[in-house]
Amino acid sequence: MAFRNGTLQGAYFMIAARAVGLDVGGMSGFDNAKVDAEFFPDGRVKSNFLCNVGHGDPTKVMAKLPRLEFEEACTSSVAGPEAREAPG
Repeated sequence: MAFRNGTLQGAYFMIAARAVGLDVGGMSGFDNAKVDAEFFPDGRVKSNFLCNVGHGDPTKVMAKLPRLEFEEACTSSVAGPEAREAPG
């Protein structure tokens, strides 16, 4: 449970950092044991993911992709009352 909650808190941190104009990059797939030994040698804390935060080189940072308009992203397949058939 704590691991999942830690991941969610990390995601909130990343969203907040981006909201104030920072570049953020989360990373997984690293050697957790080596990171833990280097930064948390007492074993009370364990790494979940790495996150770099700062201002990236504008010539190397990927531009944001275009966003969909609300109407393009959100549709409803539920028919209104006028589309329902009368019983019988």
